[in-house]
Amino acid sequence: MKNITLGNSKISLSSIGLGIMGMSPGIYGETNDEQSIQTIHRALELGVTLFDTADVYGNGHNEELLGKALQGRREQAIIATKFSYTPNYEGISGHPDYVRKAIEDSLRRLNTDYIDLYYQHRVDPQVPIEETVGAMSDLVKAGKVRAIGLSEASASTIRRAHAVHPVSALESEYSLWSRDIEEEILPTLRELGITHVAYSPLSRGFISGELSSFEDLAADDLRRWMPRFQGENFDKNIQIVNKIKEIANEKNCSPSQLAIAWTIANGALPIPGTKRIKYLEENTAAADIILTQDEMMRIEAVSPKNAAQGARYMQEQMTLLEG
Repeated sequence: MKNITLGNSKISLSSIGLGIMGMSPGIYGETNDEQSIQTIHRALELGVTLFDTADVYGNGHNEELLGKALQGRREQAIIATKFSYTPNYEGISGHPDYVRKAIEDSLRRLNTDYIDLYYQHRVDPQVPIEETVGAMSDLVKAGKVRAIGLSEASASTIRRAHAVHPVSALESEYSLWSRDIEEEILPTLRELGITHVAYSPLSRGFISGELSSFEDLAADDLRRWMPRFQGENFDKNIQIVNKIKEIANEKNCSPSQLAIAWTIANGALPIPGTKRIKYLEENTAAADIILTQDEMMRIEAVSPKNAAQGARYMQEQMTLLEG
């Protein structure tokens, strides 16, 4: 696994990370903590060092799970976690007092005395970003955080935050089907030397080709409520996946690997999520896939920008996205 340096820092981390949100109950169907811990351990064996979580995933369960998995292995990992959502996604807060409380809770659950990369999960429109980032900067000075990041922030917010304290990463949804950030945000990141961390590079598993119908989703799978997975949207999106499969077959790789390789080719650090070793091994192998210019053009032709049908979130959640 190739390593890269996190933006505006001296932190070395793997070029593909592991998103562990789905390892908590109530997100993508059934979970098994023992199986998830084995997957995290296998990731370390494969050279994956970046593990992405958040305090709100499973209302703390996700962080606790990662802390347990990394017991005795903490120095092998780069932990990225997030704050701002209050429990059960009831609201968001960027108030400095909340920042100070959230970090202590995360440190306790993760069973560590520092976090490598600390993100504001969503920007709080009621609190100036300068105040929130100022509090995050204090955490760096105190040795509790090594680097700070933002998630789903606009270009102007990124610039304002960066003026207070160097921003190391922006985490945003980025895939063949989610490319809104290409026009303004990606150029800003390149200008400021900020690493782009891409979550859901497989559009929440849709592009993997593992789904054939809406009924493939478990009854408690949150994707059932996402527009992209519903009705005619699902049927039209499956047609795009089938075309991606054709190119992947010619490349002798899986659709997932093709899509992850595409994000890497576009300068991102992808963090595909999975709770199973099988898919972890498949996803990390994408680091070795090099796409030619002709292949990139073919992928663009079958899955151009805005080709996917349906929004990536429900309407209420979409309003929290600055980018």
